[in-house]
Amino acid sequence: MSPTTVVITGASGGIGRALAAQLTQSGMGVVAVGRDADRLRDVPAVARVVADVTTPEGASAVLAGAQAALGGPPGGLAHCVGSTLIAPLHRTRAEAYRELMRVNLDSAVFMLQAWLNALAGAPGAAVLVSSVVARTGVASHEAIAAAKGGVEALVRSAAATYAPQGVRVNAVAPGLTETPMTAKMLSLPAQREAAAKQYPLWVVCSRPTRWRR
Repeated sequence: MSPTTVVITGASGGIGRALAAQLTQSGMGVVAVGRDADRLRDVPAVARVVADVTTPEGASAVLAGAQAALGGPPGGLAHCVGSTLIAPLHRTRAEAYRELMRVNLDSAVFMLQAWLNALAGAPGAAVLVSSVVARTGVASHEAIAAAKGGVEALVRSAAATYAPQGVRVNAVAPGLTETPMTAKMLSLPAQREAAAKQYPLWVVCSRPTRWRR
């Protein structure tokens, strides 16, 4: 059975925005979360929360806002926050690495924690966005592979911990997806052609996978 309400973080990004549109169309109550109120304004949702979920305080604020809007804790969480860094490790600056971990891994830990606390023992379903590079060795992706590998490790452990209360925790690991974040990487025909050769099926994120439980 699917949850009827869901918090989507990173909702103003390509994957989050497409997911919000599809879930809203299916009749679910969506709370859209992002850092920029202007970018959130046209995201389909019953409520929008502006917050930085890379901190415990920001994540807690999201759940407080969601519960106020929905009248109770959201049964679903779709954590779509993320960034990338393409550089070989010997050219990766410490500051860039720490920022990458903050955006990708810290946000996942704090958001999942806040959502579980809000559930207070009730069942639910969470999906966190990882990346194919967490499992497949891709050149010049060392830092983002480490960050997303941490997300997948978090998911496996949390799934085992909270299964007895009926909470499902999963991760999806897409390859290169056509979103605003990857626009520069796909701006030239040769780049698009090379990317397409890597995948048997090229997916544009305007049609994300249906939420299932």
